[in-house]
Amino acid sequence: MKPAAAHSLLLRSLCLALCCLGGARASWRSSGNHEWKKLIMVHHWPVTVCKEVEHDCRDPPDYWTIHGLWPDKAEECNGSWPFNLEEIKDLLPKMKMYWPDVIHPLNHSHFWKHEWEKHGTCAAQVDTLNSEKKYFGRSLDLYQQLELNSMLQKLGIKPSINYYQISDIKDALASIYGVIPKVQCLPPKQLHLQ
Repeated sequence: MKPAAAHSLLLRSLCLALCCLGGARASWRSSGNHEWKKLIMVHHWPVTVCKEVEHDCRDPPDYWTIHGLWPDKAEECNGSWPFNLEEIKDLLPKMKMYWPDVIHPLNHSHFWKHEWEKHGTCAAQVDTLNSEKKYFGRSLDLYQQLELNSMLQKLGIKPSINYYQISDIKDALASIYGVIPKVQCLPPKQLHLQ
């Protein structure tokens, strides 16, 4: 391993998730005695998702997409509140663009059903997220407000074969968003540092 690499974490272009804490906004904060305290807006790089699951995705987007909006400690959700695609019918064009299921491109609702049942029913404890329409709609709004794709471009951080210091990415994004993001990376399987 290179000496510099041994003492610092490096980010390769194949980064799976970048989490920005969405709970800092007053309208998103849970009130009362809920099990969770903040929401985490999770992005992922679709090309990495395809490679990680070794799935032949059909033309994955070359921009960060939504993986989900997750309460930080949601463990007991409403299992009796099933996903109903009809409730978000008017959101489908944006959902397919910004929240695609790259593993099941012909059936995006498989992914959305999972996100609703695991995370959405937990987030629904607050009035601003208490329906599928609100949960997915507000998630899309937050995604567009964060503008992660353009912010990273402005910071000179572009998916490529280059390495980036994780601390530099975290510091840069923290200066923009006011929260320290969590960056989870999956290095390419064929990459071996010497």
